[in-house]
Amino acid sequence: MTRKSTPWYGGGLRFACTRCGRCCTGHGYVWLSVERIERIAEYLGMTVDGFSRRYVRRVDGRLCLVDKASSDCVFWQNEAGCTIYEARPTQCRTFPFWSEYLESPAAWQELAGECPGAGSGPRHDESAILRQLRRG
Repeated sequence: MTRKSTPWYGGGLRFACTRCGRCCTGHGYVWLSVERIERIAEYLGMTVDGFSRRYVRRVDGRLCLVDKASSDCVFWQNEAGCTIYEARPTQCRTFPFWSEYLESPAAWQELAGECPGAGSGPRHDESAILRQLRRG
């Protein structure tokens, strides 16, 4: 019988979103599922077609949010923060528990240098981290 090894973050990781917007600004793609498009459109009081025409594009055959000219997320406003926070995409909901940040302690530490919420706030146990990782 082989024993399941515990990942390096088996003791949990601390994270609390400070809503600083560092993960919402700069170049990157925010990928969308059809279900999430429906949820955001409903949250904004829009039709799915109207929302899609205004806020969705295809990149390499996948759906994602359009960006502002600055490359920031179209729903990020400096003073208000994320204007769809309650309905935000899964990618945003699961941050920072993404495979690239959970790869090693060094990867997590690098993230913590950029994200003030990484390493602070409540401890998320291994099972919660793995749930987020599977959702993303």
